[in-house]
Amino acid sequence: MAIEIVRVPVLSDNYAWLIHDADAAETVAVDPGEAAPVLAEVARRGWTVDQVWTTHWHPDHTGGNAEMKAAGARITGPAAEAAKIPTLDVMVAEGDSVRIGTHTATVMTVPGHTQGHIAFHFANERAIFTGDTLFAMGCGRLFEGDAADMFANMQRYAALPDETIVYCGHEYTQSNGRYALVAEPDNAAIATRMIEVDAARARGEPTVPTSIGQERATNPFLRASSAEQLAEFRRAKDSFRG
Repeated sequence: MAIEIVRVPVLSDNYAWLIHDADAAETVAVDPGEAAPVLAEVARRGWTVDQVWTTHWHPDHTGGNAEMKAAGARITGPAAEAAKIPTLDVMVAEGDSVRIGTHTATVMTVPGHTQGHIAFHFANERAIFTGDTLFAMGCGRLFEGDAADMFANMQRYAALPDETIVYCGHEYTQSNGRYALVAEPDNAAIATRMIEVDAARARGEPTVPTSIGQERATNPFLRASSAEQLAEFRRAKDSFRG
């Protein structure tokens, strides 16, 4: 049976994700920025959280770890950030594997937003959890790395199959899309997508997950032709007030 993936809104604009394998009766929580909404959703579904997978150390992605650990979950996260994530039980890096039931995800090291940032890629299930690196029509701010780091990440993401579903850490699509319209004013796919995004947000609906195919068509950062162009986009987005 395929895994089930559930979006859980936490904090102001974060998403935690639940990955559930019904056959194995196992559940993973990805990036629980706070525990209460995640545990409430788990209880509502009659599940228990066995593992937490952490993409990076920022508190809005790790804030619920201690409470989840106290509830019995094993915490997995980036070895390079172990000093900043004291709740870790399992430390992973590029090329390592993590499992839920019979389903395996490969760890990708994707630095730049933080230098130890990782993503979890289920190749067979065509799903990837990108934390704060790849967003719908955007990428993460370069807090600890540089544009060359993020450009390398974008190249890796762009090489994935178009149908790969992208589960990211924030509801940033509307603001990202407003900048994307400026970055690529002649890209009709962005304009079309923004009509859908604006309508969804007006209804109070989420706009993620997204897909690699959508991002290849509408994400200026994924479409950047060089690290220099990505750096230019990132600088402009950081000061954009549209």
